[in-house]
Amino acid sequence: MTAPVTRRAPGKLLISGEYAVLTPGQPALIAAVDRYVTVTAAPAHHADVELITDLVDHPVALHRSHHGLQPHRPHEVGLVRGLLAHLVAVVETADQLRAESGSEPAPLRLTVRSDLHENATKIGLGSSGAVTVAAIHAVTDFTGTSLSAEMRFRLALLASITLDARASGADLAAGTWGGWIRYSPPDRQALRHLMHTSGIIAALRACWPGLSLRAVTPPSAVSLHYGWSGRPSSTTAKIGQLQQTAWWHSAAHRRFCAHSGQLTDALTDAFDRDDAAAVRTAVDAASGLLHSLDQQTALGIFTPALTALCDAARAVGGAGKPSGAGGGDCGIAVLPHTADSDDLHRRWAAAGITPLGLRTATPQPGGPHSGIGPRLASALPVPAAQITRTVS
Repeated sequence: MTAPVTRRAPGKLLISGEYAVLTPGQPALIAAVDRYVTVTAAPAHHADVELITDLVDHPVALHRSHHGLQPHRPHEVGLVRGLLAHLVAVVETADQLRAESGSEPAPLRLTVRSDLHENATKIGLGSSGAVTVAAIHAVTDFTGTSLSAEMRFRLALLASITLDARASGADLAAGTWGGWIRYSPPDRQALRHLMHTSGIIAALRACWPGLSLRAVTPPSAVSLHYGWSGRPSSTTAKIGQLQQTAWWHSAAHRRFCAHSGQLTDALTDAFDRDDAAAVRTAVDAASGLLHSLDQQTALGIFTPALTALCDAARAVGGAGKPSGAGGGDCGIAVLPHTADSDDLHRRWAAAGITPLGLRTATPQPGGPHSGIGPRLASALPVPAAQITRTVS
């Protein structure tokens, strides 16, 4: 019997590039944090697939069918399409990869444990991305399909876009490599079309225009602080709301993306130079850009708590901004070493903001570099004919 395999992936916080990173080729700066989702893959005993997670108070048994994974108990369809959807997408995507490689699917039990919550409440650390990355790693290693980090990232993104092609994949990059990463996404709609028309292997091996990943050195000239607003928020809902506005198809959107890209590059450069003043300036400007977007679209990015988080950072000599879609979840503050971080935390506590004792998740060896981009650098270790179709 195959031995169980356990893998984990860190959560993330977005440092810059919110909303712009939804557009192919637009950059964001992300930091992986030291809270993790852990997934163990083992043989299933009572079903084709068994899912055990702290999101559900009992194991969920599934069987494979021509229509994908289906629950043994019909009343659990909502779980399969809701709380467990990312795990189901991983198993179905891995099954398709094995089928295209001439292998049978394996009986599989996935057990998930997550640290990406505060008092059992989601706090915006990218839990769906982390569980996707950890599950892809555990499942492929358990079934004997050992993949490079780049291939695991690509397969995780393909699994993710079977559910929602709007998602940027930034959380998947952070979960795969850890550390700090400058990331820009490929065209996910084009990838989903290619996957549906030509299969998983074709999509994995294709050119992915727009994709770019590079490791960034965390700053030492400033300290970073993370605060939870006390209110969960749905990134998917915010994205859907924005894409239904006239703004999404306007010149204002294009200007926003251009400005966001400039700020992300300026912030990345400031980190590379370890320039505390430039970091504060760029973070403050990124906060201002999100505030302008909020005014133009009425998305509700800045809640009273997130506004207070930013105001407190400025009051002690630093800069602050929401991290991610806003409307709740987390924000970040950057402080020069001369600033009083205890004063910041006191101000946050007075505003109902919980400081999170997060550190950067350790970067993985051989992390993303300038060579990882649209064209695949690593081989796919499964038997298949060479496919040269590209995403257009």
